[in-house]
Amino acid sequence: MRLSTTTRAAVATAVAATVLAACSSGGSTADGGEANTGDTAGQSGAPGAGEGEGTTVTLWLAGETDTPEALEEWLVSTFEEQHEGVTLEVQRIPWGELLERANQALPDPDNTPDVIELGNTQVPTYTPLGAFEDLTDLLPELGDIGPEGFIEAGTYDGKVYAVPYYWGSRYVFYSKQAFADAGVEVPTTLEELTEAAVKLTEAGGDGYSGLWLPGQDWRNGISWIFAHGGDIAALEGDRWVGKLSSPESVAGLTEWQELFTNATTAPQDGRDAEPWVPFNNGESAMFIAPSWARWSVAEDKAEDLGAFPIPGVDGGAAPVFAGGSNIGISARSQNKDLAKELLKLIFSDEYQQMLAENGLGPARAEFTDLMGDDEFATAAVEAASNAKLTPASPEWAAVETATVMEEFFGRLAAGEDVATVAAETDAVLEEMLNAG
Repeated sequence: MRLSTTTRAAVATAVAATVLAACSSGGSTADGGEANTGDTAGQSGAPGAGEGEGTTVTLWLAGETDTPEALEEWLVSTFEEQHEGVTLEVQRIPWGELLERANQALPDPDNTPDVIELGNTQVPTYTPLGAFEDLTDLLPELGDIGPEGFIEAGTYDGKVYAVPYYWGSRYVFYSKQAFADAGVEVPTTLEELTEAAVKLTEAGGDGYSGLWLPGQDWRNGISWIFAHGGDIAALEGDRWVGKLSSPESVAGLTEWQELFTNATTAPQDGRDAEPWVPFNNGESAMFIAPSWARWSVAEDKAEDLGAFPIPGVDGGAAPVFAGGSNIGISARSQNKDLAKELLKLIFSDEYQQMLAENGLGPARAEFTDLMGDDEFATAAVEAASNAKLTPASPEWAAVETATVMEEFFGRLAAGEDVATVAAETDAVLEEMLNAG
């Protein structure tokens, strides 16, 4: 069911309302009631708690498997060794629950996580609201960190409130055997990618996808917009203007629609969850995912697995959506000194090295080489070289919550006219992004 523009406008303010009210008025929710104190967040300790015996520091990590278990274990053991009597409690929050639980927990001193990971597109919603501690003075102790777009996402009014945790550029994983059987070469342009996907689909027979491309998978779909020089929205003066209906964006979306129509058996209402599953099942020759998806490919397919960046219109690597996260300290944390020590540990040589060795782009660029020099590392670095983020509006999280982009790409997958749907969605984006 499509949301009305009135409903979307309401959603645009709802994501931030609880945090804004609580962070500015001493912990009450937007309707004046007490903030949720249930068990959805970790206990930060009694008022006034700080470093010392019996203190618990809580770290929220986004996603149930995104940060490898070995890295969590290292953080806990090392932090507790460095701070005698202090416990580090790590909670893994599913992405689908993250915003709702953050809205409940961040305003509440008794239940807020001390340190929290959020998606790079979610952070701009929180930075203007006083939800995070100012980290500007801490930056020199964290090293030379990036990507710059992630720093910008966590910056408000000239101060940095959330810093990059890890990045992951999206690229194409493919079956070398399927390419060989179909007589397909690795594509070097976006047009060649479509041609290869169509040929692989035809060679694979009924139900086979040359490229697994779910209809509502906008995070990958916007690469076609970026590759043609288009954009989702742009800030013009003090107002956000939708750009999906620009000639450049329409050209890219038209090419994407052709690809969906002719080269995939993925569902129209499918999203980007676990695209490696049909690949593992022998149902597709290619899928697009962030670099860490490599470790989800079945072991018996590892030798057959290849990788290349999504190619641009005229060659090279197309601009892609930069996956990854930012991390910050809750403004309501009662353990801010210890929280800062935890951030220092996360940006230490050892932890950054482990991130890179596990295929996660490290915030400290000097460790990027540790991601390796094989085709997977090469594809990741090339794809990241000109990666882009979603519009840095505080209202963008509301756009995601309202599934505006999923609806947009789903309509294109259903065969609706590209220019018409793009213009209608631009109007929705402008209303939502300028709601603040």
